[in-house]
Amino acid sequence: MKAAIISLGSVSSKWTAEAMDKYFDEVDEINLREIEINFSGKNSEVLYEGKPLGEYDCVLAKGSFRYAPLLRSLTSLLRDKTYMPLEASAFTLGHDKLLTQLKLQQHNIPMPRTYLSATIEAAKKILEKVNYPIIMKFPQGTQGKGIMFADSFASASSMLDALSALNQPFLIQEYIETGGTDIRAIVVGNKVVAAMKRKADVNEIRANIHAGGAGEAAELDSYAKKVAVDAAKAIGAEICGVDMLESAKGPIVIEVNMSPGLQGITDITKIDVADKIAKHLHKRTLEQSEEGKTNGTAKIMEDLEADKKKEIISTLDFRGIRILLPEVITKVANIEESDNVQIVAEDGKIVLKKFKIS
Repeated sequence: MKAAIISLGSVSSKWTAEAMDKYFDEVDEINLREIEINFSGKNSEVLYEGKPLGEYDCVLAKGSFRYAPLLRSLTSLLRDKTYMPLEASAFTLGHDKLLTQLKLQQHNIPMPRTYLSATIEAAKKILEKVNYPIIMKFPQGTQGKGIMFADSFASASSMLDALSALNQPFLIQEYIETGGTDIRAIVVGNKVVAAMKRKADVNEIRANIHAGGAGEAAELDSYAKKVAVDAAKAIGAEICGVDMLESAKGPIVIEVNMSPGLQGITDITKIDVADKIAKHLHKRTLEQSEEGKTNGTAKIMEDLEADKKKEIISTLDFRGIRILLPEVITKVANIEESDNVQIVAEDGKIVLKKFKIS
C-alpha cells in the first residue's frame, strides 16, 4: 500500500512519516506549500509542484490554521478516492475557536461559557455582567497565541479598546481556575493514546509547552477519555489533540488541535505517539480497502441481477490447472455442486451451462 503525508515538514510530521514507513510499502512526504488546487474546467484536481498528485491508499494532511482553506479543499477532492483520517470540514472547525465551540455545544461536550459580540458596544455590555477574571482571545491561532487575561472590568475595557484597532472578531470566555494547568490528550481513532498535564510558567497563563509550560504524564479517567474522544468525533477528526481543563464539574474542552506537536508529549510520556498514529492509519486503510472490495462485489451482484445477460470481466483464479469461477458467477448462474453441467471449450472460449437429464 502507498501512503503520503502532506504537511509543512515539522519534526512531528517527519516522525509520523518515519513511523508510517514501517507499515506501508511506500510513503511520500509532500510539502503543503507546493500543493495547488486546479478549479478550471469541469473537473477539479490537486496539483503538487504543478503536476497532478499521484494516487495513494492513504493520505494524512495537516498544517497550521493559515492553510485551513487549502487543507479543506484538497481533502474534499481526495477523500472519496483515498482514506483520509480527517473530514474536510474538520480543518475549518478545528482551526476556528468559535466554530469549535459551536460544534462542541451541538454535541453536548462540556466547555467554558463563551461570548461573541458583533460590536465594541455589545462587548462592553458583556464585560459589565460577566464574572472576573476572564479570557479574551481571537478565534484563530495556535500554541496559545492571541490569548489575553483580564482580572477586572477596567483591564478588560483597556484590552477591548486595543483590540478594536485590529478590526478582528474575538471571544470572551469565563476563566476556569486550575492553577495554570491544563490537559493535552492525543486522540487516535476511538482512544486517547497519550495524555499530559501542562503547567504554565510562573509569569504565564498559557500552559502550552511552546509558551514555556512544563509537562508531566497524566492518566485520564474513563470519563475524561470519553470527553476527549467525543470532542474529536464532533469535529470530524480521527487524529487530533484535545485540550481540556480540570474543573470542579469535571473536564472541560477548550480547544481541538488538528496538527498537535508530538515532541513534548512523546518525551514526557515515553509513548511513541507517531507509531500509534501510523498503526491506526495502516489499520483504517486496510479496513477501507476491504470495505471497498465488499461494496464493489455488492455492486456487481446488483448490476448482474438487474441485467438478464449476466456478464463480467475478471481475471481467473487458477488452482493448478483447474479454474475456480468467481463467486458472483456461480451465484447468478444458480449452479450447485450436485448439478450436471455441459462444458463446451474452444480456443479462447469456455461455455458452461446446466445440463438437465430427462
